[in-house]
Amino acid sequence: MIKVLFICHGNICRSPMAQFVLQDMVNKKGLESQFEIFSAATSREEIGNGVHHGTLRKLAEEGVPCGEHRAVQVTKKDYEYYDYLLIMDENNRRNLMRIIGSDPNEKVHGLLDFSHRSRDIADPWYTGNFDITYDDVAEGCESFLKWLAETGKIQDN
Repeated sequence: MIKVLFICHGNICRSPMAQFVLQDMVNKKGLESQFEIFSAATSREEIGNGVHHGTLRKLAEEGVPCGEHRAVQVTKKDYEYYDYLLIMDENNRRNLMRIIGSDPNEKVHGLLDFSHRSRDIADPWYTGNFDITYDDVAEGCESFLKWLAETGKIQDN
């Protein structure tokens, strides 16, 4: 079982979007038994709040099911539990490192580090552009799955 935790600032826009996009991708490939996928925030600002309406709208537009979700904050124990902690931007990395201390097992990666062009995923809370964020999240999730298959970590049909 591959345990993936997506991380952004508030856990209402980008990280739940990535959680539901990756879950949809693995479900469509019949790989759901190989994954546990969740998301969390580096901040406490949105704890308990649901998915942002812009993320809900974009996921619905793309036909991606969005399950029940309430924002939670990442913990040091999450580092021990998850195999991959996938961040959306470098601010998330800095804030995550304050929480977990260090990354001796090299579990922390930018989601787009697996794509052909590593970069931050813009926060639509500030940009208002959920379309660009979705495109980047989908690219990152596809690239991550491809990398997992190429490295033999999953058996992709």
